[in-house]
Amino acid sequence: MTHFGSLKSVLFCMAVIFRQRLFVLRRVNAATFTCSVGRLCAADHPSGVRGGAPGCRHQRLSALHSVAGLCSSGSMMSKKLLVDVDCGVDDAQAIMLALAAPNVELLGVTCVHGNTAVDNVCKNVLRVLQACNKLEIPVFKGAAKPILGNTIDAGHFHGQDGLGDAPDPNPPGLDLIQKEGAVSAMIRIVNENPGEVSLVATAPLTNLALAVKLDPSLPSKLRGLYIMGGNTESRGNITVCGEFNFVADPEAAYIVLNEFKCPTYLACWEFTCYSKLSWEFCDAWLAQDTDKARFMARIFRYSIEVSKSERFEKEFVAGSGFVSCDSYAMAAAVDDSFITESDRYAVSVELTGTHTRGMMVVDTLGLLKSTNKAFIIKKVDMKKFEKMMMVALK
Repeated sequence: MTHFGSLKSVLFCMAVIFRQRLFVLRRVNAATFTCSVGRLCAADHPSGVRGGAPGCRHQRLSALHSVAGLCSSGSMMSKKLLVDVDCGVDDAQAIMLALAAPNVELLGVTCVHGNTAVDNVCKNVLRVLQACNKLEIPVFKGAAKPILGNTIDAGHFHGQDGLGDAPDPNPPGLDLIQKEGAVSAMIRIVNENPGEVSLVATAPLTNLALAVKLDPSLPSKLRGLYIMGGNTESRGNITVCGEFNFVADPEAAYIVLNEFKCPTYLACWEFTCYSKLSWEFCDAWLAQDTDKARFMARIFRYSIEVSKSERFEKEFVAGSGFVSCDSYAMAAAVDDSFITESDRYAVSVELTGTHTRGMMVVDTLGLLKSTNKAFIIKKVDMKKFEKMMMVALK
């Protein structure tokens, strides 16, 4: 090729990059304008706005993240995720969703007590990675018990081993678990990638609480924190008023909600129930002719049967259906545009109540005087969610 030809190619590439950036900058300006209008509306109609025009905030964040992604290469960068799990069936579904996303780099999986004992959690994560041909992703063993109190589990829903007690004739060896502990790995990975890592926590928050106590600067180096946990209407799924992940370690949840001052997104229990998928979708999802779908059908069979029992149909708010709790938090981390509506409030956790220990406290009146506010997810793009879930098993 002549030098003139090479120059033409370079100029063409530069033009493409410029058009991409111009488009995204227009999105930022449009989002800023929309948010300004929202603030004006809020001033005129304060009773109609909850938590400071959160919808505008999501438009701005989505557009600005797009600008950040158009780095020097002129194309969207991959998102770096670190995932903290207590690998039950919905954790497995969330991990598979992330692994199927084309723009995601999973830097590691940290394991913690919760749905089952931490040793089982480690085995389960390896089984999921093996089903997805991703055993090269590092897995780290973390806390085996909460900061205070007794250890609980969710064997009644996930099976005693966490994955429906489904036999595995060829399990991966535990020698694949990293020698480095989960808390140390979490701190190291975030510090090696400052401002780039989204931390997705779908389990009791013990590892995160220990990490922030060892490195108080950790939250400031995160791109964002996405949590499945807590509740907003005092509906319990393990105690009268408590959601499982927060009840399993209330002190850890308290520490994380009060000391992680990065952008924080909460997929709470009631929201996941209101956003459930149909059993017809679940049938089609599992009927895909793939090894991943067959793996999921085996490990999910037990939980499906339990979900359709009278007790759990009462527990799942707003009727029967397929609730993959952890997948909502993961989908939000994968796609900035997934969340369509949220409230933004300071949140904390009740630590001493007889019936309310572990219940999430939402400060709608601002009485806590906290400047640290979380995005409480209210609505998401369900069509996108269905698509992400389907692709996860392809």
